[in-house]
Amino acid sequence: MNKTKSIIRLLSATLLLLLTLSQAAWAADTNSDTKIDAVLSVDVSTSMNESDVNKVSYEAMKMFVDMASVQGDKIGVVAYTDQVLREKALLKMNSMQDKQDLKSFIDQLTRGPYTDIAVGVSEAVKVLESGSEPGHVPLIVLLTDGNNSLNAGKSQDQSDKVLNDAVKKAKDKGIPIYTIGLNADGQLNKDALERISKETNGKLFVTSTADDLPQILSEIYASHLKLKVVPLTGFTANGQFQDVAVKIPNSSVQEANISIMSSKPVEVKLFNPSGQEQAVPSDKIVYSTSNAYSLIKILNPVQGDWKLQIKGVPKEKININLIYNYDLQVSMELSSSISYGPGVTVPVKAYLQSNGQNITDTDLYKNAKSTLIVTDLDTQKTQEIPLTTSDKGIEGSMKIADAHDYELKVKVENANFVRESQPAKVSAKSGAKAATDNGAAAEASKTNWAVTGGWIAGVLVLLAAAWFAFSAWKKANKGFVGQIVLEIKDEDTGERTNPQYKKLNAFKGKCQLHQLLQLAPEFAETREIVLKPGAGDNVVLYNESGCTIEKGGRVFDASKGKELKNNDRVKITLQNVNKSITLEYLK
Repeated sequence: MNKTKSIIRLLSATLLLLLTLSQAAWAADTNSDTKIDAVLSVDVSTSMNESDVNKVSYEAMKMFVDMASVQGDKIGVVAYTDQVLREKALLKMNSMQDKQDLKSFIDQLTRGPYTDIAVGVSEAVKVLESGSEPGHVPLIVLLTDGNNSLNAGKSQDQSDKVLNDAVKKAKDKGIPIYTIGLNADGQLNKDALERISKETNGKLFVTSTADDLPQILSEIYASHLKLKVVPLTGFTANGQFQDVAVKIPNSSVQEANISIMSSKPVEVKLFNPSGQEQAVPSDKIVYSTSNAYSLIKILNPVQGDWKLQIKGVPKEKININLIYNYDLQVSMELSSSISYGPGVTVPVKAYLQSNGQNITDTDLYKNAKSTLIVTDLDTQKTQEIPLTTSDKGIEGSMKIADAHDYELKVKVENANFVRESQPAKVSAKSGAKAATDNGAAAEASKTNWAVTGGWIAGVLVLLAAAWFAFSAWKKANKGFVGQIVLEIKDEDTGERTNPQYKKLNAFKGKCQLHQLLQLAPEFAETREIVLKPGAGDNVVLYNESGCTIEKGGRVFDASKGKELKNNDRVKITLQNVNKSITLEYLK
């Protein structure tokens, strides 16, 4: 009965989709309230003891954590040399305690010999693969102070292969990698970092001093979310409270992040536009401090001129930046009632929206610059066409030059934010135009049958897709029965751990061996060993790692799956550490 109801719901949704697709006009929208999945991958080789004496890189990462949204963003950390020393899987920020836990983890990072950038990139990609959420925007921040310094057991060719594979995977999955080169000794391999960023649509930052890192991390955060860093008036402290003007330009600001960079502690006071002093911290104001910065996050601030007072240590240089976070999207509208072809003028309309509704705050349109970005998909040439912006929205047009395919999107930019609509494709090739008047009646009849047939075919395809989606959903959510018993043996000493019993009923669809090993970085390679529910309440073991798996002393290939029944016992020999894992399945 439940299965039947699920199918009915799917069919209803399919028909609703068909009705939606049949409308004459459509809109391309961006996702609202964007959340990020970020991995901070930091070089912790011993050379950083000289290039980053005061561990400012740690402070910069902590500030990135503090700038994240109060709820919803996910952040992970990879600390690497020529291997992964410490790792924190993606952690969802749902409270200040979550942020504090992650910052405490960063403070506890230690350093070690050798450097292999490939390790930092590859592991960061794996962390995102295993923990990213649908609808979240992924990114990697890679920080290093120089070239590779490999252990004798690893060649540069091996490192290059791992790096190339990881960069390709990041590119294919749409994960930009922002690279930061700390060029303290002038020996930074800038070309290698630039290639990583360029191929993944990220950005390279180079600095000769670690003191710039908090500012760089602020720019990365803002750039990735299409925001802008607004520098406020800095000053040299005189030991007294000094005023800084903070303007909240409109009512659509979701968060205002004020970062105060100072190597010495500061005191702050904050006054709203009515002149009333605000409690810092409070329910609406989050205040975070560390060794290199203080950060004030104002939630849903009132529009107007706020006043910030800062008291610093005399003669201490204080820099201040402001980043506004908006719940703001661009919706673009194109008419589907016209026939596209060379010489045809295509009208374009666009609106700023919040939560799917057109905004009523006309201040957001003031001083905004709007452009239509047109890419000729045949020639790959791009042009920008100015659009007219008013308090009623955005309007303009483009004239089709050739019988080509085009991609269109609207970009809106002002001093505080940059937003782009989702791209839309327009085809002006022959066959895309409407029928001519010759034989209009007969042609119309043919067209109607063609359209009808097309709709029928479309319905059948979508129904098949709905059934497939239902089957895939059911498979992905199938539960496990039983438990796994794990024993870990150190092949150098012969020591074994006590048996660990791991119940599987907490997992749905699949379970990584790495999860059963509590995501320990030492066993990161077991992420590619997966268990899935099988027939008859058995489990199926899949191995895409370099580990060797044997049963009864005989090695077997589990790349396409190997069924494990009750009391089946296998041995997994790891490649990156000289240890083995015995795994037994019990119903």
